[in-house]
Amino acid sequence: MLSKSLVVLAASASAFATVYVTSPTATASFTGGQQATISWQDDGKAPSLKDFGPAKVSIYAGNAQQQTLLQQIVASVDVGSTQAIQFTPDPSIGPNSSEYFIRFESLGLKDPAAPQYPALAFSAKFTMSGMTGQFSPAVQAQIQGQSTAPLAGATAAPTGATTQGLAASTTSRTSTGSATGTKSSSTTKPTNAAASTKAGWLGIVIGAVLGASMF
Repeated sequence: MLSKSLVVLAASASAFATVYVTSPTATASFTGGQQATISWQDDGKAPSLKDFGPAKVSIYAGNAQQQTLLQQIVASVDVGSTQAIQFTPDPSIGPNSSEYFIRFESLGLKDPAAPQYPALAFSAKFTMSGMTGQFSPAVQAQIQGQSTAPLAGATAAPTGATTQGLAASTTSRTSTGSATGTKSSSTTKPTNAAASTKAGWLGIVIGAVLGASMF
């Protein structure tokens, strides 16, 4: 398992849509140790996928106030010129659960309301089976905290979307840098339903970092 760093965060309401994740959906299931595909499309709203540009893609779990990195999938992929990536989920990152989601973190695009923070986008929560690990007490507490930090509601899918159960996407605020070989906490969370939205997501302002930062 990977090391972990904690981030204390304050939330603000700033959100923009861009990366519309078509896989995994809210009804999808990936299997630990078996190849899986993450795919996306432009939702037709600003900023564009070209603007979002190269992004770090990872598996996370958590709630609207705190999220924990479980597995980095790729350190950089240009979402404007690539529509899908394949990877193998690490079965040791957690148990069989429907609490996983994919997070995209732009390496170039910043939140216009706070340019020191990168743009973020998320998949829906999805299921992982064939897993051999366990969530740490901290991650489990974040998941249980959804009762006080519920998932955002869904809105209409982008024009021309053909896949059901697509995920909400957003730009938001978080810390920057590489997350290779690290678990870290951060905020803003995905929805459970097909959606793309410019509102209903929490922006993030980092208040303090405790422990060794993943960045």
